[in-house]
Amino acid sequence: MTKSLNRRKFLRGTALAGAGALATPALAQSEGVTLKMQAAWGGGIFLENAQSYVNRVNEMSGGALTIDLLPVNSVVKTSQMQDAVHRGVLDAAHYVPAYWYSKSKAASLFGTGPCFGWSSQEVLGWVHYGGGQELFDELMASLGLNVVSFFNSPMPAQPMGWFKEEIKDASQMSGLKYRTVGLAADVLLEMGMSVVQLPGGEIQPAMKSGLIDAAEFNNPTSDRDFGMQDVSKHYHLASFHQSQEFFECTFNKKKYDALAPELQAILKYASEAENSNFYWHNTKRYADDLVTLRDEQGVNVYRTPDSVMAEQLKAWDIVVDRISGEDEFFAKVVDSQKAYAKNVMNYLNLNQPDYKLAYKHYFG
Repeated sequence: MTKSLNRRKFLRGTALAGAGALATPALAQSEGVTLKMQAAWGGGIFLENAQSYVNRVNEMSGGALTIDLLPVNSVVKTSQMQDAVHRGVLDAAHYVPAYWYSKSKAASLFGTGPCFGWSSQEVLGWVHYGGGQELFDELMASLGLNVVSFFNSPMPAQPMGWFKEEIKDASQMSGLKYRTVGLAADVLLEMGMSVVQLPGGEIQPAMKSGLIDAAEFNNPTSDRDFGMQDVSKHYHLASFHQSQEFFECTFNKKKYDALAPELQAILKYASEAENSNFYWHNTKRYADDLVTLRDEQGVNVYRTPDSVMAEQLKAWDIVVDRISGEDEFFAKVVDSQKAYAKNVMNYLNLNQPDYKLAYKHYFG
């Protein structure tokens, strides 16, 4: 009897010890890892989009990994965000490559480059399946940056923007003081415009004060939030100056490498999941806000004339050829993009029906 009791006691003690050993890593996991991510957005739909990515990560990780999202300028200015992530001042950032392309003009090719007949969807296809991610990683290594980045959220083509009058011909744009960012600045300079690069929140006040004559930001929702309808009633949609763009979620590489493989995978696949959510969510919001701008706020909405967009393409050719002659890596990225676009868009252009034809059939 005594031996039996002792044996039971031993087994019970062993089981408890084993449970304690198993509980230790679970406890450590429940404490989790928290990453501080600063967004380039102080509010509006883009901050919502950043939060949507963060929510996906937080929900999928089950507490093992939490991203704490901070709005614009919480720790550093937008222009300093990449350096802050590199140094570990920030663990992560949510922005676009055009905001740091002063380090390398090739950065603008990852989202705000020339249009080779493709949209943001196909550029992201190139990133994932055409060698784009590898080229981006090569760029990071050449710049000595301690970061890992994922791209998501394929944006519709950005409007040409807000003007004091309807633009019917490219000659009307010559000499205008215009706000844009990235390589688009070089392109519009080539078209004779005077380009000013301003943060989003400064665009409306600058146009109101006369510092600039015309401007673009990104989409009808953000433009409406900024109050652009209060300083202009002439809004031009469709343009090749920034016809494809997406977000960059960048992480300090040392912090990223220290994460368990399954947490690294969550950061990656949450980014891919956000691609679909962004497109579905934002396209509906943009469509609704465009109707509000036109029908309730008196904005004249135009489609930019094809003749103007043809001049944009000519300007792109000049800019791309010039920079390619100066920067071997830039030329390497352009060649990779052209090869992918020629192949994929050949199929899509042959296969896609004319959706505008069907739209006119039903809605006039």
